[in-house]
Amino acid sequence: MNVSIVAAGTLCGRISPVGMGSSEDRALLEQLRDKTDASLIGVGTLRAENPEMRGSGGNLSEKRLRAVICGSGDLPVAGKRLFAEGPRPLVFTSHARVVSLTDSLGDVAEVCGIGVGGHGLSVAAAIAELARRGARSVLIEGGGNLNYAALAEGVVSDIYFTVTPFLSGDRQAVALADGPGPLGEPFVPLTLRSCRQSASGELFLHYQVAWRADDV
Repeated sequence: MNVSIVAAGTLCGRISPVGMGSSEDRALLEQLRDKTDASLIGVGTLRAENPEMRGSGGNLSEKRLRAVICGSGDLPVAGKRLFAEGPRPLVFTSHARVVSLTDSLGDVAEVCGIGVGGHGLSVAAAIAELARRGARSVLIEGGGNLNYAALAEGVVSDIYFTVTPFLSGDRQAVALADGPGPLGEPFVPLTLRSCRQSASGELFLHYQVAWRADDV
């Protein structure tokens, strides 16, 4: 299973507030959706944005899986296009919340219970369920807590990060991977696969995650 993180952020690594990427960055996101079988977002991303996870040309494939991971059970539905258009999304939650969340969502989504990992619900379990449903590649689209958990659980293969020509400096803004401590000792090693400069001032970076020293 190939699992990729995609994000755009400031030079200081902050990915919020959203919407800082250019149209070229948006096109890259859509192309990555075209090439993958599923998208996974955290509930914070759903609260902050109105994602549909469409591919190039506004395509919304009936075969592509769209999923949200929500440990609290507090899932915004009203006005969210994810639940109004395209195939029903999959909502991952704790086993204890499956019945109540299924009752509250009705037919707008399918609810699936998963176990707990080291940092909330297990991202590895969510990825395994997407694989069971036929996905061979998954695109994690945020936010920072979900990215952190996925990296901490060792399920991420690649990171696509667009460095935008901005600085934040806001310590409260969400970072690419936001968690309670170092992901490695002290870092997770990455191997640069490509780097492209845009006329917009953006840098489009593609890194492979190297989990063992001999992978670097």
